[in-house]
Amino acid sequence: MTRSSARFEAFSEVAGPRGAAHSLREARAFCARLARKHYENFPVASWLLPARVRPAVQGIYAFARIADDFADEDGHEGHRLERLDEWERMLHDCFRGEAIHPVFVALREAILDFDLPRQAFLDLLAAFRMDVTRSRYADDASLLEYCRLSANPVGQLLLRLFGYDQKELALCSDAMCTALQLANHWQDVAVDLNKGRIYLPEDARRRFGVTEDDLVAGRTSESFRSLMRERVALTRELLAAGRSLCDAVRGRFRWELRLTWLGGQRILDRIETQRFDVLKHRPKLGPRDALVVLGRAVVWGR
Repeated sequence: MTRSSARFEAFSEVAGPRGAAHSLREARAFCARLARKHYENFPVASWLLPARVRPAVQGIYAFARIADDFADEDGHEGHRLERLDEWERMLHDCFRGEAIHPVFVALREAILDFDLPRQAFLDLLAAFRMDVTRSRYADDASLLEYCRLSANPVGQLLLRLFGYDQKELALCSDAMCTALQLANHWQDVAVDLNKGRIYLPEDARRRFGVTEDDLVAGRTSESFRSLMRERVALTRELLAAGRSLCDAVRGRFRWELRLTWLGGQRILDRIETQRFDVLKHRPKLGPRDALVVLGRAVVWGR
């Protein structure tokens, strides 16, 4: 058995049928199914994505989705870091041209077609390791470093897929991706608490007099509302810093980014509408919100 075959067998529960290397068609179908099953905020199945980039986006998503499951989901307890380390070794095999697992078969094609950078994938894996080893963040600097690893590589990869490599666009993308990651954290404060994680920085919580006991007890005090008001305002500033990216790109990608940017704003609107009570009520977007976001996209810039 070759080294890659052994690694494929080790991940058979997330690799589909066992056997020899999957064909590119089979590999892409596997990634597409995973994308449809787990669709979240990542533009993996949007009709706005041109057919030429959709398989690459789905391959990137599948890589990140499975790694995220290793870090978070049941069934991997006690082996999370080991599985992430093995996933990284399979990534390096992929960049050397050796791929059997369907995710890496699909990813290998995307890497060749679009010259995707290895470091972006390594940064994502570093963030997933942080999910395993770290559950608190001392200050904004440490939280933003986590976002640099967990969110910004997604934007960098998408820019590469669509042929944009200007430094100023990369900076806008980083600001937008970090803001979207933070909006997700503020949306999921209660969800993350159930996993033992707190992304609200410790120094900010101390400044507003909000303790961990307050969070666990679900106390939506005025101090907590003030803390969340500050978090939302800072996130809006980052979104504003990334807004120009939505005008700098062309075609369907422009629409995709505008809808994504507006979706992030809408989540923050929802948090404000419910007076920052994210401990008892998780803000989420529904069909009406989708219509609002679409309408704002249509009149963008007018």
